Amino acid sequence: MASLPRTLVLNGPNLNMLGEREPEIYGRTTLAEIENSCREAAQRLGLALDFRQSNSESELVGWIQEARGSAAGIVINAAAFTHTSLAILDALKLTGLPVIELHLSNPLNRESFRRRSFVTPAARGLICGFGPFGYVLALEAMAHLLQDQG
Repeated sequence: MASLPRTLVLNGPNLNMLGEREPEIYGRTTLAEIENSCREAAQRLGLALDFRQSNSESELVGWIQEARGSAAGIVINAAAFTHTSLAILDALKLTGLPVIELHLSNPLNRESFRRRSFVTPAARGLICGFGPFGYVLALEAMAHLLQDQG
């Protein structure tokens, strides 16, 4: 039996504080609850899921580089690094993998500095503003992309 295509879901800084951090913007759902929803969706979609979070830019870059040989695609909520990290952009481009950029809120409806994304140039698509459900949408989109590739 062939192994399931592995999707790496990466979460950037402060997302480990979901449920407590600015609930008026990010809601009350925790990252653990989002991970559970992702695991259910991945199973339904025939994806293997690797779900990770780090507050460290260098750790995220390392995980992205490792994905080159082990993942079929990347879903990334780079959080604040979205607006600052050329290193994450370069690593994502290096992989050659399909990338979906994800945000809980809609950065275009927020402060002006959040309107610039260094992830977008490496992404096939962007999902934002749907809260925790955006993760399920991103996995559905990834499954579709991988099916079209296969």
